[in-house]
Formats: sequence, structure tokens, C-alpha cells
Amino acid sequence: MVRMAAENMEPIYLDYNATTPVAPEVRDAVCASLDAHWGNPSSDHAIGMAARQALEQARSEVASLLNARPEEIVFNSGGTEGNSSVLLGVAMTTASKGRHIVSSAIEHPSVMNPLLRLMEQGWDVTFLPVGSDCMVDPGDLRRALRRDTVMVSVMLANNETGAIQPVRELASIAREAGALVHTDASQAVGKVAVDVDELGVDYLTVAGHKLYGPKGIGAVYVRSGTPWECIMPGGGQERGRRHGTEAVSLAVGLAAACKLVSANLEKEGRRQRGLRNSLLDSLQNAGIEAEPNVSLGEGCLPNTLSLALTGCDAAELLRRVPRVLASLGSACHSPGVSGGERAVSHVLAAMGMERERGLATVRFSVGRYTTADEVEEAAGLVAAAAKEWL
Repeated sequence: MVRMAAENMEPIYLDYNATTPVAPEVRDAVCASLDAHWGNPSSDHAIGMAARQALEQARSEVASLLNARPEEIVFNSGGTEGNSSVLLGVAMTTASKGRHIVSSAIEHPSVMNPLLRLMEQGWDVTFLPVGSDCMVDPGDLRRALRRDTVMVSVMLANNETGAIQPVRELASIAREAGALVHTDASQAVGKVAVDVDELGVDYLTVAGHKLYGPKGIGAVYVRSGTPWECIMPGGGQERGRRHGTEAVSLAVGLAAACKLVSANLEKEGRRQRGLRNSLLDSLQNAGIEAEPNVSLGEGCLPNTLSLALTGCDAAELLRRVPRVLASLGSACHSPGVSGGERAVSHVLAAMGMERERGLATVRFSVGRYTTADEVEEAAGLVAAAAKEWL
């Protein structure tokens, strides 16, 4: 058995889809803002106005990354709040027009759970299937739409497999039918170019901690003229769309993160794609059966590798190589236990994956601070552990 004394060696972090470290540039921006912008941005005096100016500058930076207008950006606490506020809020405003929503079977729990709550309240939700490639078929959406469909919500990129969904085509179909369109872009923003006009969506969710920003800050893009009902009563901040005193310094941090990732998005994407492919090549060249669960072409996030290590127990393998920090799937929910046995994630199950392959799957995700040496070393450690099952 491979046993590593993790406390005596630097860990190799390959779980950037779970969260990212705060970039030094972002940390500096937050710390400076904590001193300079401590006023309440709703106050009319000079200190409050300084905070308001910093908040609005941050709003402009976030909007720029998405090709949106500043007034279309609503700051909040992150992806979970963003997804819930859209789904539950839009449901409140459109219930008189219809009570049917279309989503997909591979959504993050922060989308799935609000939809389940709406179903408990009498809403009808259609979950579109995916193929073995983890992709939604636009034809399935066309067939699922009804006269009472008020919203379509499909994620931009899957957090477990990295599969990028055809949101632009889905949005076009939905809008032709008069339905509003939401996409959870938490996993995509900062990794690939995201343009709200090109996508044609009405609402889009951003999570700061997925792109080297602080935890506890995020944003929702709300297209001008689309309905919005704030689900939490309060004092009218964020133009009445999200009540509560704004976390100015965290917003400044999110803006710094957006500026950082946009500076060399394509170049960094190519570098991460190379590291990911190198990891796969090294594992396969080591003589173990390592097969990606989705195609690693342009339809996949450049940093993500969902990999079935044939014959292995993925959970046990990761325990045997504690220096390699990867995951089995989404960091927001564990594989679970059913009848004493671990369950395959809902994403892999939706892809029709056999249980044995699903339990052999590891998600590696590289990032801004991953090096070639780390990838090579991680591949060697994982391959050595995997060979114990051969």
C-alpha cells in the first residue's frame, strides 16, 4: 500500500473546481478596501460616498468580464444565493403566467434544491436528460417546452465533468417560446470567455471563490427589463434586488479577481489544458487504465479531467495518496450512502454510467497556480496507488 506522510510534504492541489485560493492581488485589494471603504455605501456623507464609489467601480469591473452593463449586476453572497434568488424570485413574479420550469438532470444542488422546493409548492419541473457525453440535447428542450413554461435553467459548464452545455442554442429555443433563461455559470466564469449577449440569457450566476476571489461574495447578472422579485425583505439595497448592507470590500475583491482572470484568459486556458492533458498522458503512459468520462475538446472546461481509473475504488485511492488533493465529484455534496453502499453522483448516474465505473471516477481540476512538476509528481503517485488494483 502507498502511504505518504502528508504532514511532511507539500500537498498538490488539483481541486480548483471545488474552490480556488485567493489570489495575492485580490487579497491586497480586499485589505486595502477594508481600511479605505469601511463606510456604509447607503450613507450620504463623504465616508459613505467613498464606499459607494468603490462598490460601483467593482460593479463595472464584474460587468466588463461578462460584457454586461453595470446596472445589470447584483452583488450577493455567492453561487447558492444567486441560483436560489433567481429561481425562487422569478417563480414569484411569473406564477400567474405559468408554473412550469425546465432544467437539466446534471445541475448543481444549489439549483436542484430550489427546484425541488418549488415542486413541493405545486410547480412542475422537467429535468432534461443528458447523454453519455454529459450534454443536454437542444431537441429535448424543444420537446419539453409548454405554453405554461416560464423559465429554462441549464448550467453553462458542469462542475464534475467540465462539459460545456449548448446554452446559446438552448436560450434561443427558450426565448422563441417566450420563456426566461437562467444559467449557472459559477464553474465557467474565469475559465472560459462568458458573454451574456452572445449566450442570450436573462440571468447568470457568478461565484467569487471559483475564480480566485474571496468566499462569501458573488453576483447575478439580471438583463435589463426582466422580472425580479427579491426573496428576502429588507432595506432596498442593490436597487431593491438584494437587501442588506453591501459587503463593499468583498465586492472589490470579486472585481479584482474578474480583472485578473480576464487579463490572459485564453493564454491561461491553453496552459491549463496542456497541464490537464499532460496529467492524463502521464497516467496512461504509466500503464494503468485511465479513461476520460467526456471528450476533452473545446466542449470541455480546459482545466477539468473527470477520469475513470478502471478497477480502482476512487475514494480509497485518494485516501492512499493524501498529498494529491482531488475529489470524487462536486465538493458541495458527498457521494452518499444507500443501504451501506456508496452511491454514484447524480451527474454520472444521469450519464448512464455503470456503478463500477462511477465509483472508479476521480475529478482532477488544475488552476492558475498548478505547475508542470506538480502534475508529473501527482501522476506518479496516483499511478503507483492505482497499480495496487491491477
